[in-house]
Amino acid sequence: MKENLISIIMNCHNGEKYLSLSVQSIIDQKYVNWELIFFDNQSTDNSLSKIKNFKDSRIKIFKSSKKLSLYNARNEAIKFARGDFISFLDTD
Repeated sequence: MKENLISIIMNCHNGEKYLSLSVQSIIDQKYVNWELIFFDNQSTDNSLSKIKNFKDSRIKIFKSSKKLSLYNARNEAIKFARGDFISFLDTD
């Protein structure tokens, strides 16, 4: 039986404080057929460097060309999702 792909959408605007813990919580799950769509919404902190420290091919990084509302940022991030199901996880 095929395991469904889960797309996890993580929108981030200056979320470096808890970013590593949030991403690690995904990696530590027993379910392994997931992709993390990390959508950087014009962060000015070290969020991008922190996410790039994770060397996992399931993590896909995208950067918005302009600051968006959370609603619009989530809709933009969803466009990159390939999963059978979509979930949202904030950086905190």
